[in-house]
Amino acid sequence: MSEQKSVAIVGSTGSVGTQSIQVIADDQENYRVTALAAGRSVDQLVSQALAIQPDLVAISDEALLGQVRDALPSSIEVVGGTGGLIECAQRADVTINGVVGFAGLPVTLACLEAGKRLALANKESLIAAGPVVQQARKTPGAELVPVDSEHAAIHQCLRANDVGKRVSKIQVTASGGPFRGMSSEELARVTIAEALNHPTWSMGPKITIDSSTLMNKGLEVIEANELFGKPAGDSGFDLTLDDIEVVVHPQSVVHSMVTYSDGSTIAQLSMPDMRLPIAYALSFPDRFPVAYGAIDWTSLGRLDFEGPDRESFPCLDLAYAAARTGGTAPAWLSAANEVAVEAFLKEKIRWVDIAEVNSAVLSMHDGGTGDTLAGVLDGDQLARRRAEEILQEQSFMRNS
Repeated sequence: MSEQKSVAIVGSTGSVGTQSIQVIADDQENYRVTALAAGRSVDQLVSQALAIQPDLVAISDEALLGQVRDALPSSIEVVGGTGGLIECAQRADVTINGVVGFAGLPVTLACLEAGKRLALANKESLIAAGPVVQQARKTPGAELVPVDSEHAAIHQCLRANDVGKRVSKIQVTASGGPFRGMSSEELARVTIAEALNHPTWSMGPKITIDSSTLMNKGLEVIEANELFGKPAGDSGFDLTLDDIEVVVHPQSVVHSMVTYSDGSTIAQLSMPDMRLPIAYALSFPDRFPVAYGAIDWTSLGRLDFEGPDRESFPCLDLAYAAARTGGTAPAWLSAANEVAVEAFLKEKIRWVDIAEVNSAVLSMHDGGTGDTLAGVLDGDQLARRRAEEILQEQSFMRNS
């Protein structure tokens, strides 16, 4: 690299954000964090800012703006609200979007519409607002490189073969989560602590719960379709939703695979370490100079693969159904899931009820097209209201 790249980390206090800071610290010659943004974690954000000394810091909760401003030197500009997050995304060469949930959409759009590189860890914004994000991707200079380990793996596998029309299938791998192999009776009794105990990855609570229900994998299928399938338009790959398969791989060493027309399958392998896809998104098309997740082949042991249990984990098929419906259906599912997961984490519903809430909300989809940002936002809010209404019903209350 000829010159240092400026990086904005939006969602800097979360799992992806903190690991992004570690990655950039390992190659300060080529990267500098110029902007940090968080939602409400004032103390952690201030600590990060004092250590890194970025040009700009943003806190999305404007009520906390004064606290952040008082704690930082005048040399660091402090802004608040969604507008502050957008400003961070517009002022750096690369923005890492590690915001959790639909709240990451303004950051995604701001970065792409500014003609910058987006390192996307916030899958919900692409899933919920696919058509709108696709338009933003057409902005001259705009570039989207996925940070999710599975999509980063697919991105790398596709680079290994320059004959795009010869791609036959994409295999998205799933660890299976902590409840793989459990019976329906066992699943009805799982606790929050058990659901948050992921066997291979260290992630935030919302994503970890999504992994346990396989909703995370379903959302990743929709995301893969948006990134590499026909919705991407100019991707060069003639793939449909049915060409994207989910394969359970408990070791989480094979992060995803691409199969070509001649039967050859190319896979990306590494030990579970989110720093690798973060580094890849920063350095693409180059490679990062520091190794993360390197495999000791003498001790790897075994790699297992199996099909997903769709009966016990219905969220996966709900995601396929939403993708096939199209329009705002993925936004409805994503919004309903955020509400349901929050209810589970607050002990208002059981783990198995998450899928029930999601299914009930998706069945109410109003046929919205999602062609405009306003339509996406309206669909998201309507789906959240439907989910809240369903949560009030007797059949979904834990203590009923």
